[in-house]
Amino acid sequence: MRLHGTKVPHHKNTAGSVPVPLPLPKEVVIPMSMHIGRPARVVVKRGDEVKVGTLIGEAEGFISAPVHSSVSGKVLKINEITMSNGASVQAVVIETDGLQETDESIKPPELSDFDSYVAAVRKSGAVGLGGAGFPSFVKFSVEDLSRVEAVVINAAECEPYITSDTRTMLDKTEFIFKGIEAIKKFIGTKKFVIGIEDNKGECIKKLKEFCDKTDGVEVCVVPSIYPQGGEKVLVYNTTGRIIPQGKLPLDAGVIVINVTTLAFVAEYLETGMPLVSKVVTVDGSAVKEPKNVIAPIGTPLKNLLEFCNTDSEPAKILYGGPMMGISVPSADVPVLKMTNAVIAMDEKEAAPPKTTPCINCGRCLNHCPLRLDPRAISKAYARNSGEDLEELYADLCMECGCCSYVCPAKRPLVQTNKLAKALLREYKSKKEDKK
Repeated sequence: MRLHGTKVPHHKNTAGSVPVPLPLPKEVVIPMSMHIGRPARVVVKRGDEVKVGTLIGEAEGFISAPVHSSVSGKVLKINEITMSNGASVQAVVIETDGLQETDESIKPPELSDFDSYVAAVRKSGAVGLGGAGFPSFVKFSVEDLSRVEAVVINAAECEPYITSDTRTMLDKTEFIFKGIEAIKKFIGTKKFVIGIEDNKGECIKKLKEFCDKTDGVEVCVVPSIYPQGGEKVLVYNTTGRIIPQGKLPLDAGVIVINVTTLAFVAEYLETGMPLVSKVVTVDGSAVKEPKNVIAPIGTPLKNLLEFCNTDSEPAKILYGGPMMGISVPSADVPVLKMTNAVIAMDEKEAAPPKTTPCINCGRCLNHCPLRLDPRAISKAYARNSGEDLEELYADLCMECGCCSYVCPAKRPLVQTNKLAKALLREYKSKKEDKK
């Protein structure tokens, strides 16, 4: 069967770049919303002294995650900042003292059973580090553990440029497998599948070496066809299971976890240090010295770009890769928990293409990994027809960008799909109210 999706240039320029520490910034800006769900509640005030790992934001509600200081220093202020998605959130601004002293409370968690394991994952502040930002402990908060028949470890890293997961696989392999052993022990899962694209030969070799010494773990090499790392796509291509519409992977008997998230959780269980820094790939046509850098969360992006000798005024800066990344308003925005890459583009690369009328070639439909019809969705959206959008399953769109990428008319199909999904949500909400 032909795999849907599309071939994209890999541009894995930094695959061999061992992560290097970024010089400590003068101050960090740490938002209280770096995850899906409710923002954390600020628990420090102006003038407070903090250290690396100090809790500064407490999780609010079930789907939320705590936030910790990535530096030692003094809280300058607590203010509102505008995120790249337009939302206003509280942020803690900390002036660094250069000492990077560790908070005295940092110690490895005590684990005895399933509940203590889930509590530890929550306390760590872990979220989906592949870019999704879903609080990790929620995935493991399963009432009936027998439902978890397999764990799929997402090591596909299918976006162009990004190699931060690659470095995890090469530099922290032992923590990946310690994370697997912890899941085996506290959740009881016996089957693990590491889904990885075939363009990562060195990673595949190293992972297989560890697999040979670990029961129940297999490396499933999949073709490097974007978006292989999409949750629904990877689960199907590694296990043959289909995640039902509107359902979670657990409904297919699977938990999916990003490879770097898994390694971080294992490291937290050993050290007790919460999520306070990220390995970030810095690349793009405006970057003269592409690198993987280790940055404290909250570091302004301009510090990363300066460190990598970037042109003074990139035409566009993205959180994440060029296919699903989000454009940021300025280089002053901070590194977030789920920031796996910063892509800086020059004028030529950032220039929007000229759009022409649809020629009904069907490429968007043929390349959609979920077999949707972006042409029909676009027409239904133009008609403001929530009913038609529902019949077209518009809400299944993962916004991977394949349709826009392959469109010879350069139509902004993925942007239209986003708007169509919002319209469909409104339509469904009104339909539910009428019941």
